Amino acid sequence: MTRHAFFSFHYQNDIWRASQIRNSWVTQDRHTAGFWDDAEWEKVKRGGDVAIKRWIENQLNGTSVTVVLIGNQTANRHYIRYEIEQSHKRGKGLLGILIHRLKDQYGRTNDAGQNPFELFYIEETGTRKYLSQIYPVYDWALEDGYTNFADWVEEAAREAGR
Repeated sequence: MTRHAFFSFHYQNDIWRASQIRNSWVTQDRHTAGFWDDAEWEKVKRGGDVAIKRWIENQLNGTSVTVVLIGNQTANRHYIRYEIEQSHKRGKGLLGILIHRLKDQYGRTNDAGQNPFELFYIEETGTRKYLSQIYPVYDWALEDGYTNFADWVEEAAREAGR
């Protein structure tokens, strides 16, 4: 089944790495790649905070999974935190993918960043359960993301009951 996925990533730092993942379907058919993505970030960011949050909320509509592409500074980004929070509240499947080992446009890799799921928790019977205990994180380079991405997305959707 083809899933509609929302991709969350630090645009300025990681667009090159994110594009490698978002466009991996080009050499596969979209059904095999496991996602569709219609991001229009360039136009949206000019509208400011309200426009960005509205865009995020609209993009989440009709998606079953949010894929957080985790680079060096991802966990520190305001809108990525908002996207994770909204995705969790809406019961979307969530997963993270480490992208720091992918090369940027200059052929450089980066240091690993913090797992942003470690910043959020829910209360269960008086104890904190961090989202990092709920949602998986994969390494695109070390875990053959090109081959396994569709399975990761499908599993996240199933875990969320979608």
